[in-house]
Amino acid sequence: KQLSTAGDKEELTKDEILQKNREEFFRRHMKAGEKSRSPKPDAQKEKGKKPRVWDLGNSNAKVLDYSNSATNGSAEACPVEEFDPDMALGDKNREPGRLYDLEYESDDEAEEEKVVQNPSKPSVKKGGLGGMFGMLKGLVGSKSLTRDDMDPVLEKMKDHLIAKNVAAEIAVQLCESVAKKLEGKVMGTFTTVTSTVKQALQEALVQILQPQRRVDVLRDVMDAQRHRRPYVVTFCGVNGVGKSTNLAKISFWLIENGFSVLIAACDTFRAGAVEQLRTHTRRLNALHPPESHGGRTMVQLYEKGYGKDAAGIAMEAISYARNQGFDVVLVDTAGRMQDNAPLMTALAKLIAVNAPDLVLFVGEALVGNEAVDQLV
Repeated sequence: KQLSTAGDKEELTKDEILQKNREEFFRRHMKAGEKSRSPKPDAQKEKGKKPRVWDLGNSNAKVLDYSNSATNGSAEACPVEEFDPDMALGDKNREPGRLYDLEYESDDEAEEEKVVQNPSKPSVKKGGLGGMFGMLKGLVGSKSLTRDDMDPVLEKMKDHLIAKNVAAEIAVQLCESVAKKLEGKVMGTFTTVTSTVKQALQEALVQILQPQRRVDVLRDVMDAQRHRRPYVVTFCGVNGVGKSTNLAKISFWLIENGFSVLIAACDTFRAGAVEQLRTHTRRLNALHPPESHGGRTMVQLYEKGYGKDAAGIAMEAISYARNQGFDVVLVDTAGRMQDNAPLMTALAKLIAVNAPDLVLFVGEALVGNEAVDQLV
């Protein structure tokens, strides 16, 4: 009996221990829940959106609020501000048609400061005249440029060109040409590596972009008039870039300058090409009727339908313009891709047979480097 009583006490003791553990667990869980609750704010936040104050406007929504019917549109609610002459786009003292010069801060100086961080400075610890002469020697710039000096600057210039949508290969070639040109060159007085490289890169870009031929269409048209022949312009390009539309715009510009225009419909492939040019011709004649030019028709369309030889139509149009006394012949051609050999051969034949005075390429600005392949 004593053994059984001792066993019951041990079993009760285990139950009590389990019960205490449960109570302790629930107690700790409840305390953790109370701590995790965020305290309620004393003052409630205002509901609704706050009126926005624009950074550049320096005003709030009350100035722009016209919902009040009593003051909506009244002169008292909207006082007239004084005119600031400094904000005017035009000036009576300036030349006609010249706009006000806008001032903006360029980031070139900031980029130059980032590139040239630790330039080599002359040491002045020697003291006396030696340190002073060393400083002056470093300032007047007797150092010759090396590739190691130009590499950080050229890397920045290359990244800048690529960021401005210049092809990576072109940017690398430009930087390489600038490096070869400047390597071993003695820097000028009070100049930095960055300014020297930037000036050389600018000269290289100007040399590339400078046109080798001066184009003055009005002068060339008058020169052709003196030789009693029409001035011939041929439009070419890929499909859908706006050759016919630009042809109509140039026709209007030539008519405004007093020249008569003959449009040659040499796009005999695309459906509706002749009808499009016919519409442009009708609109241009409505703007410049013969009555306004002494009974002279300023623009006329020369067409032979579809499926004909474009080079032959252009030749007939030029001959017709010479006989009828037209000043300019604008030749519209069919759009074609540069990899289409038959159409490119037909275009080459048209240009070789008729020898136009000017060949205009109409391209799309968003095609990127593909425009070089289209043009060449």
